Amino acid sequence: MPPRGKGGTQARQTQKRTAASVRPALPREFIALHKQRRIMDALAELTAEQGYEATKISDIVKRAGVARKTLYDNFEGKEEVFLAAFDAARDEILRRVEEAGADGDEDWQDRVEAGLAAFLGFVAEQPTLARMCMIEAHSATPATTKRYEDSLETFVELTRQTLPRDERLPGTIAETLVGGVAWIVYQQIRRGEAERAEDLLPELTEFMMAPYLGAGMAE
Repeated sequence: MPPRGKGGTQARQTQKRTAASVRPALPREFIALHKQRRIMDALAELTAEQGYEATKISDIVKRAGVARKTLYDNFEGKEEVFLAAFDAARDEILRRVEEAGADGDEDWQDRVEAGLAAFLGFVAEQPTLARMCMIEAHSATPATTKRYEDSLETFVELTRQTLPRDERLPGTIAETLVGGVAWIVYQQIRRGEAERAEDLLPELTEFMMAPYLGAGMAE
């Protein structure tokens, strides 16, 4: 039986201190990355709720549960937090899309549909980040606008590599298709229906394939 009384209490406290002392400490890098993630997630949530302009540093640190000094130890300010969150979301979307279309045995139509499904799946799973990246980034600051435009170019190039060459179509067909998909998803998010983004898959698949196959064949 465990000892009772004052001596027993002291023994239990000693055991707790001993257990704590042998518990492996989390690496500093892990703790720092976790705090950065919380700060970025907080900004994304607040931006979705009240817009970038209305979001203050005090709001971000309160939502993230960190000290103001912690934010400034990791970021220069609100814009840098936004850009870091945007980059993380873009990289995750790009990773999913590339992995979905990486099967060399599939034809281009299957790769296009798989890539669209991966993109729409992210929007449905992460509506807050999707709103930040596809709506707020347009006008938050000149730097976020440029980051959005550069990201579109990245997806245009990926689309160009996936689609077949067809001399009958204009050289800007990839830009047209990516821009059209982005606009349709933008409208879905603005309506507050990001969680239903995957419902757009048949429509967007047909939109991407119609220039090559014709509307009837694409459908």
